[in-house]
Amino acid sequence: MRRWQLTAVLGVAAFASGCGNLQIAPQPVFPKALIEPMPATVGLVLSAEQRDFRHEETRSGTTWAVLLGSAQQHFARTVMGVLFREVREFPAASAAILDPQVQAVFEPNIEQYSFATAQETGGEYVAVTIRYRIEVTAPDGGAHDTLTLTGYGTSPTSSLGFDATGPMDQATRAAMRDAAAKFMVQFGELPLAATLAKGERVTGDGVAARTDAGKSIEALSIRGSRRPASSQAPVVVTPSTPTSGP
Repeated sequence: MRRWQLTAVLGVAAFASGCGNLQIAPQPVFPKALIEPMPATVGLVLSAEQRDFRHEETRSGTTWAVLLGSAQQHFARTVMGVLFREVREFPAASAAILDPQVQAVFEPNIEQYSFATAQETGGEYVAVTIRYRIEVTAPDGGAHDTLTLTGYGTSPTSSLGFDATGPMDQATRAAMRDAAAKFMVQFGELPLAATLAKGERVTGDGVAARTDAGKSIEALSIRGSRRPASSQAPVVVTPSTPTSGP
């Protein structure tokens, strides 16, 4: 009986790490941010490509399909909704700049999704990295700035195989949570945030590009917490007080 059980387990592991197609559609749970939204009205653009974002890659005979369109929409709406008092959604930046109350237009994009399977990490965990690029457009239609952001996530593997979808799904959700927390915590330090908090509209004259081009919101990559997301402490943020101009 024990021999049969061992054979069955090995068979499942071989199937999971061998040929086949695996698909996940992660639904992230974001941190409860105790933050007072900035008194600003901004535009949010989610392109059709981002609404249906899909990453497909084959590793060791297994094709992974990661469907992130729904999660990307949730990510963008959640983060923008936490930071700003009013967020107006538009199909394109060209439509957003026609709104006279919009102070800036944000267009978040998943620039790169990458992962390491348990086979590649020695069988202990799955790791995911998601890189975001957030284009900021001024109401005058000019490019104001580009922000980059990277989220990291890991998840321990199951005992039934190297490529079970559960750990990959969990690591992806952790990476999105990490990115959201970084953005909410660090955004207030940017000159862009000070301008919006004062009720001003950003400009597309390239000032931001010269002084803070491609501002990167980053943190050291750390091994993700193994606690359930619901048990993790909320992100507590106090928006920085805008400094007066010269």
